[in-house]
Amino acid sequence: MRIRIDAVDLPGLVCPPDAQAGDRTAYRNVHVAVQRRNRPAELLDPQPGNAATATWALECTATASPAGRDMKGPYVQGGPGGRFIYLSWGAVDEAGTFGMFRRAELMLDAVPAEALDAAGRGGLLVGSLGLTDACGAPLCARVVPPTITWSAAP
Repeated sequence: MRIRIDAVDLPGLVCPPDAQAGDRTAYRNVHVAVQRRNRPAELLDPQPGNAATATWALECTATASPAGRDMKGPYVQGGPGGRFIYLSWGAVDEAGTFGMFRRAELMLDAVPAEALDAAGRGGLLVGSLGLTDACGAPLCARVVPPTITWSAAP
C-alpha cells in the first residue's frame, strides 16, 4: 500500500518566535519534509515553506491486527496502537543543512476504518491537510481529523 500526503496552505519561509512557548528564535528559510523512522536527519523531499502545495508518497505495508490494520514502513513512526508520520519543520542554512525546530505527527491510528479498508483494497491512502496553524505558524503536535482528511484513492 502507498500513503500520499497532500498539503496546502503552507506558512511561508519565516516562522516568528512563539512567545507563549518562551521561544525567542525566529526561523528563516523554513522547509518541511517527511522524516524517516529512526533517522531524524534523513528527510523525504523537503519543500519550502512558501510552496503553493507539497506532496509526499510513502510505501508501507498494512497487516491485520486485533485493532484493525497495523501500518509499517520506512517513514512510519511509533509502535502498534500509536503509529504516525512525522512532518518535520526546519530552517535550512546557507550550507543547505536542515535544522529541525518542530514536528507534526500525522496519527495513522486516527484514520477512519472505512478509509483504511478501502485503501487496503485500492492500494492508496491519501491524507489532505493545511500546514498553517491558527496563529499563522507551521502546524505541529498531534494531527487528527478534522485537521487532516483521510480517504482512499484508486
